[in-house]
Amino acid sequence: MKSAQSVLSSDTAKPLVSLRHLSKHYGSFKAVDDLALDIQEGEFLTFLGSSGSGKTTTLMMLAGFETPSAGEIQVEGRSLVQVPPHKRNIGMVFQRYSLFPHLSVRDNIGFPLSIRKRDAAERNKRVDEMLKLVQLEAFAERRPSQLSGGQQQRVAIARALVYEPRILLMDEPLGALDKKLREDLQDELRQLHRRLGITIVYVTHDQEEAMRLSQRIAIFSHGKIVGLGSGYDLYQNPPNAFVASFLGNSNFLRVTAGGHAVARFEGRDVAMRPMPGVSPGTDLLLMIRPEKAQVLTSEMAAIQPLENGWNEVSAQVEEVVFLGESQTYSVKTAQGCTLSIKALTNGQPLLPAGSEVRVRWAAADACVYSEWNESDLNKTTVAV
Repeated sequence: MKSAQSVLSSDTAKPLVSLRHLSKHYGSFKAVDDLALDIQEGEFLTFLGSSGSGKTTTLMMLAGFETPSAGEIQVEGRSLVQVPPHKRNIGMVFQRYSLFPHLSVRDNIGFPLSIRKRDAAERNKRVDEMLKLVQLEAFAERRPSQLSGGQQQRVAIARALVYEPRILLMDEPLGALDKKLREDLQDELRQLHRRLGITIVYVTHDQEEAMRLSQRIAIFSHGKIVGLGSGYDLYQNPPNAFVASFLGNSNFLRVTAGGHAVARFEGRDVAMRPMPGVSPGTDLLLMIRPEKAQVLTSEMAAIQPLENGWNEVSAQVEEVVFLGESQTYSVKTAQGCTLSIKALTNGQPLLPAGSEVRVRWAAADACVYSEWNESDLNKTTVAV
């Protein structure tokens, strides 16, 4: 399998930003390790990863606040490595708004134009445009302390956009806000991006936020990009077990390869996606999303014949969590494999703990991996 970090954008258009063999070392620690990535003009790209994965360090090198240990950062073919931050034409928004407390909203927004020696008429025109863009015209003369957290973040965004940067970098900008306000600002950011067409590179550890905002997501782990693509593609067909584990919930089944599209699980054959070149007896990992599996009572299974390409195993319900429109079942197979299954309510009664059930899934819905790392998996797996 080709390394995900070497996969660049498949677009034929020349990229706006190119990162080549980019590395950042702190002594023996590799914060970013030989990273390669292309960013297209006008796209919304999110760096997603846990703390220490390298996403923020990469963003800071692009901004100019960190110097690469090796590698190249180019914008339209021009190297930025030796260009100071204030000359890169890149806007930056941090989690902490970093507004000047003694200045009004208007003056905070206009500050980047003042230090660039723009004349007063142009400065006032641009600030008025930004106030309208972020819907803060009525708050222009207030100080930051008189604003809510969401309003302060809008001021920070307006200040980053006022001098019309080519690229906007955002480092966990909504992390300090409560859930409802964060979701409202996510919607506003998405609309803002659509209206302006600016290139946005966004850093977050929040999977849902990344899925909600981004056209593409780069998933970071140990200083490398281990998954790159649209949220839909990364969720439906994760390139490796780590991405499957990190993005959304997953069930992992350890199986042993049988034939071309057959594996052994708990002493029985199960159908799987064809995996050419895998020898019988090879250990494999099947990944099934909770919503892709079905849980049926014995009576339901008896009247619904198993279709070709589907698998069925016996299990017992251990726990049921009701979530309104859906419920999540935690079930355990005969040999102790715990699976999570999400089912729509549809007016059906809940199956109580202790119920004997059948779990079904389609081979086409289960991703197959030939390698995995125990520390990468956030769901319990079980030996065959």
